[in-house]
Amino acid sequence: MKIFVTGASGYIGGSVAALLAGKGHEVRGLVRSPDKAAGVAAHGIIPVMGTLDDAALLMAEARAADAVINAADSDHQGAVLALLAGLAGSGKPFIHTSGTSLVGDEAMGEPSDAIFTEDTPVTPAPDKEHRVALNRLIVAAAPAVRTVVLCNSLIYGTTLGAPAQSVQIPPLVAQAKESGIARYIGRGLNIWSNVHIADMAELYLLALEKAPAGSFYYVENGEESFGALVGAIARALGLGPAQSWPAAEAVARWGRELAVFALGSNSRVRAGKARRELGWAPTRHSVTDWIETEMPR
Repeated sequence: MKIFVTGASGYIGGSVAALLAGKGHEVRGLVRSPDKAAGVAAHGIIPVMGTLDDAALLMAEARAADAVINAADSDHQGAVLALLAGLAGSGKPFIHTSGTSLVGDEAMGEPSDAIFTEDTPVTPAPDKEHRVALNRLIVAAAPAVRTVVLCNSLIYGTTLGAPAQSVQIPPLVAQAKESGIARYIGRGLNIWSNVHIADMAELYLLALEKAPAGSFYYVENGEESFGALVGAIARALGLGPAQSWPAAEAVARWGRELAVFALGSNSRVRAGKARRELGWAPTRHSVTDWIETEMPR
């Protein structure tokens, strides 16, 4: 297949693009700079210079492709509309990358019993209303386009593609290295579902092959509290016990989006639908084991 991937130099898109190229597909990947182009080319991906704001380019690439994977920005509506316009009426696959912070709360380290499946109604926080609305727009574009939304939880593991990092664990590691103290927000009892990057990438291939039009799937294979995550980071770095950090200091360091919705919230989902419908069988089960035994120091 000829597949166009946005975010081809990023953590998610780069891993998916590299896996697809390794399986013999012709992969064209959107990148923003010559340096990024060289990085993706080293993994067998044809670089396409441009940005998500280049609507004409996105439409042309989508029109020429057999399938499109959007992995650059979960919230960029203009890019989604351009890619869907390029695929309009074709019935070709369009896989969009979303994230489970859309079910996140503003707990700032406190726990929650709320667990979401695809059938659970979502009333998003105001910051996440746009993401939920965009996902619904994409699902509603079926069947003229075989749209699929993959809603990823916390992703961990070493990238499969060009050098890139995930969103949540690296900032925690960077802060711990700089200060000498690994810190979680509040009491650190907030829980996120998680998934290994290699298992996640395999699900993209399964969705490309057989997900029905208009599908939405949560992506996870386990869950952990941030207190436990940060405790594992402390041990991996040879630091003392992890410590609590007041919410205000965390927001000052990381900004509201990262501190509140990525590091301080609860985001608990279940991926039974992907297992049942697509035969997804993830094999990596412990984010804390990965942190302590495999995470680059």
